[in-house]
Amino acid sequence: MAEHADLLFELGTEELPPTALRRLSGALCHGFAEGLRRSGLSFGTVRGFATPRRLALTVEGVALRQPDREVERRGPAFTAAFGPDGLPTRAAEGFARSCGVTVADLERVETEKGAWLTFRSTEAGRPAAEVLPGIVGEALAALPIPKRMRWGDGEAEFVRPVHWVVFLHGGQVVPCEILGCSAGRRTRGHRFHHGGEIEIGAAGAYERLLEEEGRVIADFGRRAERVRAEVHAAAETLGGVVELDEALLEEVTALVEWPVAITAGFEERFLAAPQEALVLTMKKNQKYFPVVDDHGRLLPRFITIANLDSPRPEVIRAGNERVVRPRLADAMFFWEQDGNRRLEARLESLRGIVFQSGLGSLHDKSVRVSRLAAGIARQLGEDDALAERAGLLSRCDLVTEMVFEFPEMQGVMGRYQALRDGEPPALAAALEEFYRPRHSGDVLPEGGVGLAVALADRLDTLVGIFGLGQRPTGDKDPFALRRAALGALRMLVERRLPLDLADLLGAAAAGLRPWVPREGVAEEVFDFMLERLKGLYADQGVSTEVFEAVADVRPTSPADFDLRVRAVTEFRALPEASALAAANKRIRNLLKKAVENIPQTVEIARFGLAEEEALYDALRRREVEVEPLLEAGDYTEALRRLATLREPVDRFFDTVMVMAEDAEIRANRLALLASLYRLFRRVADVGQLGG
Repeated sequence: MAEHADLLFELGTEELPPTALRRLSGALCHGFAEGLRRSGLSFGTVRGFATPRRLALTVEGVALRQPDREVERRGPAFTAAFGPDGLPTRAAEGFARSCGVTVADLERVETEKGAWLTFRSTEAGRPAAEVLPGIVGEALAALPIPKRMRWGDGEAEFVRPVHWVVFLHGGQVVPCEILGCSAGRRTRGHRFHHGGEIEIGAAGAYERLLEEEGRVIADFGRRAERVRAEVHAAAETLGGVVELDEALLEEVTALVEWPVAITAGFEERFLAAPQEALVLTMKKNQKYFPVVDDHGRLLPRFITIANLDSPRPEVIRAGNERVVRPRLADAMFFWEQDGNRRLEARLESLRGIVFQSGLGSLHDKSVRVSRLAAGIARQLGEDDALAERAGLLSRCDLVTEMVFEFPEMQGVMGRYQALRDGEPPALAAALEEFYRPRHSGDVLPEGGVGLAVALADRLDTLVGIFGLGQRPTGDKDPFALRRAALGALRMLVERRLPLDLADLLGAAAAGLRPWVPREGVAEEVFDFMLERLKGLYADQGVSTEVFEAVADVRPTSPADFDLRVRAVTEFRALPEASALAAANKRIRNLLKKAVENIPQTVEIARFGLAEEEALYDALRRREVEVEPLLEAGDYTEALRRLATLREPVDRFFDTVMVMAEDAEIRANRLALLASLYRLFRRVADVGQLGG
């Protein structure tokens, strides 16, 4: 007789929330598998299925019953179980009765805390049919459902009303009631293509029967690929392409059980509105796939996915064209209305919008950003007047009708309107670019003006919010300051901007003085950003030791900081690195312990050993070699040259007693080592590399 059988569980519901469908399916599979593990029922592969009207899973080879298990009950301590006469006490006899045996059947077990009476027995495993309903109940109760609903007269609660349950183990129904429905073997097919029930004989037939008889593709991944293929094929017939949005693909897949692509179109006059607005309304409101040409320009065509194979697709096409037309007309109306006023004319409207309590209005914010951006642009060799104007206009599109209706258009609308106003292209691009990067991994601003405004905006926010005493704590970061800091650091490092972060933060603090008068805010923000930089390098695989070695010398330019990190990382791989790191650590400790004043210069006349003079000569030669390299920021080559000092350094420490009894000789030797230590610290404190 088989000891294992495949299992099928399906929960049939009204239409489930599309954006949560895949998450619910994954959570159900995970919860069910965990329940099987806890119960001791062995099992194989778990596979999930999810459509708008069902959550289901199959499990290969689930045991028909739990294994028997050994149970041990501990009773009283042996000393309390028997009296001086060796006879059982009441405690021992009571424990034996509770176990259904005599005292003679109990065992003695020795532990670290002494001997105890115990009773061992074998507990028979329960049939799987008795255990499985509880496992399903726990898995369903643990699903990530923010708000559950009730239906009918029952007490059952779920994300949507439940209409049927299929629960099979092998060919047998698992007898139980789940969320108000008795388990059976009958599922339901497509709402329109197959209105009746489908009987499932065994778990292995589930997917095939649903697809062949019920016209339902139950596997989410297969259905998504079907949608993808249908969309691309339909786009090809229209002479265009679809830049597939994976989030939209997943949402559409969660809306259909039998996907069929329908091509449709709209009037070309709507193309006069910004392409992004048209695409946004088609994707967000209608779940359509817009079609573009080979250059990414929007065509007056779109693709919708129907949930059935209709004999009259033209009816579906006409219905969708009729529905989308008012949406596109709204976008066109907003575009035309917004064109009646220049961006500059909207500046006054920003005075009535609070940026943050204590930091003024959006107008105040724009003025501060414009001034800071101008200063940054000058340092970058960009047009400071253009950067100042870009900063001033950066938030004007927030009060347009287009952005009010489509908040995702902020920045994009600024670019379009600036071009319509006749502003320079670099300024128009900056109005969109200054929002970048919006998230981890997002692209950075391309133009110098955009970089200047983007940096200014983030630094003003960081210093301002810190100045109000509202720095992030724990997991709480309501102002997204960590993201702002990471964005600024990425720009400074990845674009190799020759900017001093401490100076920039000081300038931001000066601009905020009417709102944030307290001192020391810029330094707080600098330390906060240094911690974020540490996280950035950790994500790149840079060791903490390398980061701390550079951070110890506190470079204030992130781009320069990065060059040092790269150089120290390469230096660490050299064969000389370990010994020189140990030597630098030793020197640092000697200098800390020194009680005398260490001279700034070394007196050659006080050398008494050849090793002192050899180290001094080698050090002077290397100083001459590396000075131009350090000035040029070529830290990698500088450390490579300094690595050649290993031999004279090793001989010095092997031969020379640094802490000599003669105070003048001791001070001179310490001065020699201090000059060596200072030279390495022109790049980093390599003594922190270990060794």
